[in-house]
Amino acid sequence: MSELLEGVHHYSTESSWVKPDNPLLLERLEWFKDQKLGLMMHWGPYSQIGLVESWALSDEDGTWSRDDVDWTTDMAGFKREYFDLNRTFNPIRFQPEVWAELAAENGFKYLTFTTKHHDGFCMWDTHTTDYRITGPDTPFHLHQYADICRELFNAFRTKGLAISAYFSKADWHTPYYWTPGMERGDFMWRGPSYDPEKQPWLWEQFVQFTHRQLEELLTRYGRIDLLWLDAGWVRGGERKQDIRLGELVDRMRQHQPWLLTADRTVGGPYENIVTPEQTVPEQPMDIPWESCITMGTSFSFKYEDQYKSVRELVHLLIETVAKGGNLALNVGPQPDGRLPAPAIDRIKGLGQWLGLHGEAIYGTRIHDLHASGRFFFTRKAEHVYALALYQEAERLESKILIPLASKIQRVDLVSGSESLQSHQTDEGIEVSLPADIQLEEQAPIALVFRLWSQ
Repeated sequence: MSELLEGVHHYSTESSWVKPDNPLLLERLEWFKDQKLGLMMHWGPYSQIGLVESWALSDEDGTWSRDDVDWTTDMAGFKREYFDLNRTFNPIRFQPEVWAELAAENGFKYLTFTTKHHDGFCMWDTHTTDYRITGPDTPFHLHQYADICRELFNAFRTKGLAISAYFSKADWHTPYYWTPGMERGDFMWRGPSYDPEKQPWLWEQFVQFTHRQLEELLTRYGRIDLLWLDAGWVRGGERKQDIRLGELVDRMRQHQPWLLTADRTVGGPYENIVTPEQTVPEQPMDIPWESCITMGTSFSFKYEDQYKSVRELVHLLIETVAKGGNLALNVGPQPDGRLPAPAIDRIKGLGQWLGLHGEAIYGTRIHDLHASGRFFFTRKAEHVYALALYQEAERLESKILIPLASKIQRVDLVSGSESLQSHQTDEGIEVSLPADIQLEEQAPIALVFRLWSQ
């Protein structure tokens, strides 16, 4: 299976998912399924140029990652300029507590933050390289919030959110992975510049380098609930890039026994959570999964980006949850340390909707009929929730048919009128809507019904 198409990863299927035999991990997977909404953030020096994170460095991926630029005539020069972006990255308007409060107040339950993307720049105070946010060449290193991962993780934990640490297994800055003068020459791809089987001593240095970085994050930065590992091409087998992940994770679980891992697109015992990217699966998946989807068009900050509307985001969340997944909604912070104003607006709009209707989202599971027509369904305890999605230009009718054959005792509007007039028909449950809803000029984002079983 091809792992990457124009920067978008495919995802593992249910058949490749391996159920852990550790009771604590099984308990934590059920916890994860309850969360439903995470805030994902891709942030680093690359935010300054408003370009897709890291990928323009890979010549093999240049056809899609270098749109609208004129660097292709001097890629060696561009790569030097890219790797020097740390020298100007100075996000002095960064306020971790403000980010955490915004997320907590608007229904997000966990943070997935890029500790390191493929370009190798570390957003924590690593001892393994000077290519880091606290490095002497990075002007932000003297700021009170210089250790960005520490500040963010602490701020979000204080607000009750869990921590998911994104980490790229590839590293295009370290000479242990992209080594100058090796057999690939100047034309680079996303893998190492050498054959690990032919240069085992060099590959072992990369393995040890990677283990040291992960050990720092998992022993010096407090509780980590999920280790979110990107760069699925870094794996053993035919890829010949075995970093002995199991050895590292098993050792780290001695410190953090609750640690879940998402070794994405790899399958097997360390892909506890499957992670579709920029897509929602066509059918429900009854395994732990989350779709990582951008609020705009780009994972990293993009100038004049186009953001999805609140209506689109709510509909996206409803579909994802009805199919059994979580939504990791990605926002790319600005280079100055603030969140883009359109992103803040959408987060607050999503939070307002969840404040009224979150009962039908959080802690739910897949219903036997996950979708029909404009409806999506979830279930929790004795209740079934029917969520009818509307477009902005639509108008409500006085009655609505919920296409569900189950016999029900009562129908309520979540955060609205209770015991609505309803009766069972051959096609489903016909419900009369309250007069105040019928008179609304604009269709609601979604009507959310609570169905009480007989």
